Amino acid sequence: MQSESKSMALYQRALKVMPGGVSRNTVLRDPHPPYAVTASGCRVTDLEGVERIDFSNNMASLVHGHCFEPVVTAVTEQLKRGSAFTLATEVEVEFAEHLASRNPDFEKVRFVNSGTEAVMGCLKAARAFTGRPKIAKVEGAYHGQYDYAEVSQTAGPTNWGDAAEPSSVPVAEGTPASALAEVVVLPFNDPKRAIALLEKHKSSIACVLLDLLPHRVGLRPAEQDFIETIRAWTHANGALLVADEVITFRSEFGGAQTWYEAAPDLTALGKVIGGGFPVGAICGRAEVMDVMDPLAEKVIFPHSGTFSANPITMVAGLTAMRHFDETAVTKINAHADRARANLTQTIQASGVPACITGAGSLLRLHLKPTPPRNYRECYLAPEQSRQLKILLDHLFDEGMIMINTCSAALSTAIGDAEVDALVAAIKSGLQRIK
Repeated sequence: MQSESKSMALYQRALKVMPGGVSRNTVLRDPHPPYAVTASGCRVTDLEGVERIDFSNNMASLVHGHCFEPVVTAVTEQLKRGSAFTLATEVEVEFAEHLASRNPDFEKVRFVNSGTEAVMGCLKAARAFTGRPKIAKVEGAYHGQYDYAEVSQTAGPTNWGDAAEPSSVPVAEGTPASALAEVVVLPFNDPKRAIALLEKHKSSIACVLLDLLPHRVGLRPAEQDFIETIRAWTHANGALLVADEVITFRSEFGGAQTWYEAAPDLTALGKVIGGGFPVGAICGRAEVMDVMDPLAEKVIFPHSGTFSANPITMVAGLTAMRHFDETAVTKINAHADRARANLTQTIQASGVPACITGAGSLLRLHLKPTPPRNYRECYLAPEQSRQLKILLDHLFDEGMIMINTCSAALSTAIGDAEVDALVAAIKSGLQRIK
């Protein structure tokens, strides 16, 4: 019985020592989280011995899937030499050179320990460079747990305000009102309204923070006109454009920003560049990055971290990214294109009001008849939320691990057979909710 399972027993122990029994909410399921024991390639086996195909890949971070042999070998060798030092390492330089080689706008690089930290560093660097306090961000977009970056990411109909001027809504209770006042919330893919809002604060905006394919806003690429209009405004008004590519860097060899002609001043990276280990990176224009230069006559953004650029992450990340070359990017994106096309056909045949969005190696299923253009269109009504849970539970029972918005982040270990299995499972799941 479920109540007598090994996982339930372990969860009961966990509840005694961790709030909610977990350290990250994304792993929770009813009645208990599944516990991973082993994994290889695109498959994970849990504590009960059940094997599933992994379309989540640790929230889009494992671009080669699990136990990728080149990374395992490289990390094992590095562990024998040491895991962390109060000394610099050569591999840190090599990895920075590699990232710079993938995108000419990455003139300089600094490593940190998470995507949240990378975004935080970008915002602080923008403030230091411009001498201004405010940031602007898209309504609903997720950028980690920094007070300023997380504003509006959980807004809803009761508190999100007017569509022409979205409210700054806190995520955590106790967020200072002063932090909310320093964030200008923009509607996604609406350049006219976005510029009107920016104009109201133009003398105090340090940067505009954008995810080019924002997951929680619908996983739909930012429209060219929106990005170009924002970029032109920042140029004209002495503000910076910051790209959050923590998730989307996997989309192209040089990141999703290569879809646009408007190059950002700073970019936050994370997830895939760690090769399965915690990581973040701040990349960008040398003039801006140099606010962190400790050798400057006046250091305006002192920056450090005990585990930043630790050799385990550097070795794993560099190995993973060297194997994620242009050929690998093209191949993984082709599998995702096939998945999106086949899922679209499956949805049309099902008669269920649903659609598929995404780009690169990412996709998302919406229980909406047309792809949402912004956060408010993406927002789920209670009945849609109920149906989505039924679908996600069905997929899990069918052996598919998905991101909890019914999104997938493919790995290079996933092929046609796994894509076909996902399509078949979604087909039967749609019939179930219908």
